[in-house]
Amino acid sequence: MTAFPEISKIHYEGPDSKNPLAFRFYNPEEIIEGKSMAEHLKFSCAFWHTICADGSDPFGLGTMFRPWDMEKIGMEKAINRVNVFFEFCEKLQIPYYCFHDRDIAPEGETLAEFQANLDEVTKVFKEQQQRTGIKLLWGTANMFSNPRYMHGAATSCHADSFAFAAAQVKKALEITKELGGTGYTFWGGREGYQCLWNTDMKREIDHLAAFMHMAVDYAKEIGFTGQFYFEPKPKEPTKHQYDFDCAACINFLRAYGLQDHVKMNIETNHATLAGHTVEHELDYAGMQGMLGSVDANTGDLLLGWDTDQFPTDIYLTTKMMLYILKHGGFTTGGLNFDAKVRRESFEPNDLFYAHIGGMDAFAKGLKIAAAIRKSGEWEQMIAQRYHSWDSGIGAEIEAGKHNLKTLANYALEKGNIAPLSSGHQELFENVINRYMFTD
Repeated sequence: MTAFPEISKIHYEGPDSKNPLAFRFYNPEEIIEGKSMAEHLKFSCAFWHTICADGSDPFGLGTMFRPWDMEKIGMEKAINRVNVFFEFCEKLQIPYYCFHDRDIAPEGETLAEFQANLDEVTKVFKEQQQRTGIKLLWGTANMFSNPRYMHGAATSCHADSFAFAAAQVKKALEITKELGGTGYTFWGGREGYQCLWNTDMKREIDHLAAFMHMAVDYAKEIGFTGQFYFEPKPKEPTKHQYDFDCAACINFLRAYGLQDHVKMNIETNHATLAGHTVEHELDYAGMQGMLGSVDANTGDLLLGWDTDQFPTDIYLTTKMMLYILKHGGFTTGGLNFDAKVRRESFEPNDLFYAHIGGMDAFAKGLKIAAAIRKSGEWEQMIAQRYHSWDSGIGAEIEAGKHNLKTLANYALEKGNIAPLSSGHQELFENVINRYMFTD
């Protein structure tokens, strides 16, 4: 029995199409820079927002109309959700998915019951993967919703909470391996503090590092070879989270010897909450060799919280794809739609409209980014701005041939410097606009 009887498989119809249930720009087989769109974008559907989100917010109850959930509870509801989810992904031609453990199975009364529920639902996931060919991009454990994690999980002041979190990650890693996942993500929903007065920051961060090392060690023990990811977020629900942004995360990983095992999973809305653009975070992680995967969403700049909206801004997706391509594209990671339909968009069909819009926006962004790269104009303009480093004193400095004394002598001998060249910011913006507005 189908959950979406009125919707057939979504196909590419081209830019002139006005069919809301068709792709205008996402053509999975179109070749760009030697790879298909599907290979470049590696779209993934988030189980939690797509199937579990009910539209509730701090000011009101859920609004979503989800007929497949009606009159179902417990494991019957969980298993039915898996079947609905794969029908949805199959019709959208989305090749990957992601999950939290707590989203796919009810917790039950005990840890043992939770693990038994996970085992049962994992069998259904595996059957659906084999039927459809859809793959697991990454798995993770929800260690922030249950009251036992009110003080954090790996950074909790209670050792029992740490131990329970370890048990969750152990099981989530086993499930991710069983389902052939290409990665596993750490997202510290409450790994931070609300009040520094009552916080031993060093002890908490030491514990977080020890926890992640345990996960890396256990992955080796069970033969899980997927990529670990660390997802930055500066705040919300805590006042300050230890995974604030890419710079903080990468510093943490290097300080604790985890840099060879963990890369970044960057979310657009989290970047803006940290006071950055997502392209800043992508470029920073990329230049450090730690760009892993992306949670593709956007926020509302008029709101100060994580709204997890679907990305439809072509400027945003162009910039994202430009920097993703700059750093070699995805290997194990992909574009996971960690996004939810608005509370007012409560009909099942809205899930399709939202994902189609996001997929088309990234497809168009990919095409524009590839055109910018093909011309070489942008790179040449940047190179020209830094041309003083290509010869003379600049090249000597980069080659390590100078120190403060020799540079001081150089400056004294020169006496003054010639007028600097313009940054041409407006010209750069106009050049990018030319590609944005070209068919």
